[in-house]
Amino acid sequence: MSEQNADVQQGIRIEFRIGIHVGDIITEDSDIFGDCVNIAARLEGIARPGAICISDDAWRQIRGKIDLASDDLGPQTLKNIAEPMRVWQVGPDDGSATAQPGPPADPVPALALPDKPSIAVLPFQNMSGDPEQEYFADGMVEDIITALSRFKLLFVIARNSSFTYKGRAVDIKQVGRELGVRYVLEGSVRKAAERVRITGQLIDAVNGSHLWADRFDGELSDIFALQDEVTLNVVSAIQPKMLQTEIELAARRRPGNLSAHDLFMRALPHFYTMTKEGMVQALQLLTRALELEPRYGAAACAAAGCHMANIGQGWSSDPASEIAAGAKLVGLALSIDANDSDALSIAGRATAYFSGDFDNAKDMVDRAVALNLNSSLAWEQRGWVYEYAGQHEEAIQSFERAIRLSPLDPLLYSTLTGMSLALVCLGRFEEAVTTARKALHKNPNFSSACRSLVSALAHLGREEEVKATAARLLEVDPKFRISEWVKRGRAWRSPLYIEGVRKAGLPE
Repeated sequence: MSEQNADVQQGIRIEFRIGIHVGDIITEDSDIFGDCVNIAARLEGIARPGAICISDDAWRQIRGKIDLASDDLGPQTLKNIAEPMRVWQVGPDDGSATAQPGPPADPVPALALPDKPSIAVLPFQNMSGDPEQEYFADGMVEDIITALSRFKLLFVIARNSSFTYKGRAVDIKQVGRELGVRYVLEGSVRKAAERVRITGQLIDAVNGSHLWADRFDGELSDIFALQDEVTLNVVSAIQPKMLQTEIELAARRRPGNLSAHDLFMRALPHFYTMTKEGMVQALQLLTRALELEPRYGAAACAAAGCHMANIGQGWSSDPASEIAAGAKLVGLALSIDANDSDALSIAGRATAYFSGDFDNAKDMVDRAVALNLNSSLAWEQRGWVYEYAGQHEEAIQSFERAIRLSPLDPLLYSTLTGMSLALVCLGRFEEAVTTARKALHKNPNFSSACRSLVSALAHLGREEEVKATAARLLEVDPKFRISEWVKRGRAWRSPLYIEGVRKAGLPE
């Protein structure tokens, strides 16, 4: 219409004003009613001719998705609407605006971002008009905040600060500045008949981009179980997503300006490769991080994991020294925070692998998962400890929980390998083959997965596949020798597992 009016005299132009809001409506016969209809009508009334006024609730749904300039008109008092509403205007600026921006708010100085991923979880909007759902939505947000706060790598804004935004139309970038966080999680709850729908979206508060969004549907008959399920799904989705974003940010920063946190984030992709060269690079970066910040627990845990991988994969030229270095790093992490679930779980696995003290190791990993039920790392390490202890069914349950919590984890191949080993030890060879192949699909160079696969295939008598897998194992690990491998894990190697590797005809 703007283009059509370009050559039309002012007095005979046809111009529209449009108001847009989002919310529930009441339908009766051929008409619609409700507060949201009234708000849209009031927005239309204050729009300048040829322009569109959009409520803040609607603007949050479309920002970053349309290539149009917008004006922030600030809080507007709308007729018969109790609370002022923030309004955005889109359209040609001909100087004839009928609504003027409200008085500028007192500027709030932006808080510096913490040196770790930081998040605020805002109160979810109750779209149902049902007060009962208000309590449900608030309880769910509190559960999400509590679950996220258990991750030592995250900086999570407390509930009391997040809930100051309840009932307010907010600008996510402003929330990020006021609370000093990079990420904001917002969502809504909508009830329909006996079902409820919860939506959530994770937003980068620095640039306003959407990083993740999902919705969850369930029955109201068991509302607390639904609340737990949503919390689990949200936390297991956004915690890895934030970590991935932080890794990408660290990779883009100039090397000369790297902090301990940046060095830690840069080390993780090298660790995830699970190669000898990757461990060397990861350890170098983590050592630099610890030099900058000697009491950096996460870096100490990751460095201990590197030493454990070097020994477990046969890459170490001096296993005794690496064991001592790994133990020292785990001790450092626990001295910083004895209730750090990541440090406890890694310490438990190291204890089981290197000393065979399974009782103490199980106590440590059980405490780790009790401290943070949402930590996929803690559940994976628990799986390995119970696998080493010969409790294979319990190990499988822990590995399954880890996969459920982090189905896209960069270290998923390790978890799948642990499950495959447990299946070999239980004599469930067909399942072991399937699981080991999934692990190798994620990381074709992971020698532990090759060993599990070759053992299972050998027990099944599939000779051609055994030869191909054994050749692949020796390609990945040319120095592999059964006697040295058994000695390296003498505290836990299962006779059935070893028997299968020997049947494959690998060098003794």
